[in-house]
Amino acid sequence: MSFDTRPYQPNDLLYLREIYLASRTVAFTWEYPQHYQLEDFDQATEDEVIWVATVGDRPMGYISWWPPQNFIHHLFVNPHFIRRGMGSALLQSGLAHIGRPASLKCVQRNSAAIAFYVSQGWRIDSTGQSPEGPYYLMMFDQD
Repeated sequence: MSFDTRPYQPNDLLYLREIYLASRTVAFTWEYPQHYQLEDFDQATEDEVIWVATVGDRPMGYISWWPPQNFIHHLFVNPHFIRRGMGSALLQSGLAHIGRPASLKCVQRNSAAIAFYVSQGWRIDSTGQSPEGPYYLMMFDQD
């Protein structure tokens, strides 16, 4: 499959809202998706840097991060495009623009995401508790 990564553009907003909603519904099976709203994306990514993966001109995934802490906050791919290399490409795009060490939090119940990050060279640094449940703080130290 052919896709490109690029910085967020304002006309991506509706697509990214839909990806955020659909991806959370598929990945977070232990939560109640009826509580999700399209506008959740706006608050969740406020003041973050966002890069998107596109197929043609249409966004199919995104990564967002908080630059002051080199913290990756989101990495979501349209559920129809999972396991096609888009998540890896987005992660590499993000890591190319942030310092080291980079970090992220991953809910412990999300075993698929944990396995993905470990396969990409991330390591579990510590554990913590959030409203979503126990999480791992994961770190990436490589250049």
